[in-house]
Amino acid sequence: MVRTYMAWDSEDVQLVPISWLKPHEEINVRGRDKLLDMTKRWKGYTKPLLVDSETGTILDGHHRYSIGLVLNLRRLPAICVNYLQDENVSVSLWPGSDLESITKDDVINMALSGKVYPPKTSKHELKNYLPPIHVLLDILLKESD
Repeated sequence: MVRTYMAWDSEDVQLVPISWLKPHEEINVRGRDKLLDMTKRWKGYTKPLLVDSETGTILDGHHRYSIGLVLNLRRLPAICVNYLQDENVSVSLWPGSDLESITKDDVINMALSGKVYPPKTSKHELKNYLPPIHVLLDILLKESD
């Protein structure tokens, strides 16, 4: 389900194939490793990724995606939005970025190119918070339910 209004809740979370997801930004490995330790302790994901429903571009959750790769997960929890049309999701630059500007099209094009921006380039702001979840790693290791 793609929702562009109201607040998201756990029912909006889908389990998507990790192979479909496309990063557009590098991660901070130290930050990823801290989150990896917490994810192992929790035995699951507590926050979904935010993903473009058309292309699989990761908008929020690059560290969680990287953890999925490290743990050889097959699926990840995500909320999928029509990024180019959804006015509830906006993009700007982090202070200190080398770019002068960034657009939603730039983000999609970078992800589709197979290249990535440096860490902390794009800053996505959401009008709705991502819901708290708890999806067990055992479930994410499987291709499907």
